[in-house]
Amino acid sequence: MRQITFARQPSFEKYGRMNRREAFLTSMETIVPWSELEALVAPYYPKAGGDAGYQGQTEAIHEAAPQAQDMTSRRVNKSNGKVDQEQKRKNRTKSRVRARVEWPFRILRRVFHYTKVRYRGIKKNHEWLLTAFALVNLYQHRKRLAQLGA
Repeated sequence: MRQITFARQPSFEKYGRMNRREAFLTSMETIVPWSELEALVAPYYPKAGGDAGYQGQTEAIHEAAPQAQDMTSRRVNKSNGKVDQEQKRKNRTKSRVRARVEWPFRILRRVFHYTKVRYRGIKKNHEWLLTAFALVNLYQHRKRLAQLGA
């Protein structure tokens, strides 16, 4: 039989001191009308079924930006045990494009440690991002530039 420690006894919990997180959460329980907030958000909250947040949003995407391409992957149909190879090929192409577009953002975060907005004001942030992406371009082509300089 395992020994029950003093901290695990049920009577110990009622004498514990409330930490900052618990104090904040209890104050939020009294301040925020959660039922009204939940009713407001419920129509837009994604339903169960994995990453279904963008499915069915094609019309909204085309309405907001008519020339934009929908780069979300579609589910691959498996009818009669066979995989739809055409849809699988399209998903692979979309993944490759997304990977090439997201790579500079990875460099910006990992190499230059840009994780949050540092300045107040849109102009300063915009100028910083332009400079940062210029550095990302130099970083991506550093080997080619080193060969040209040698």
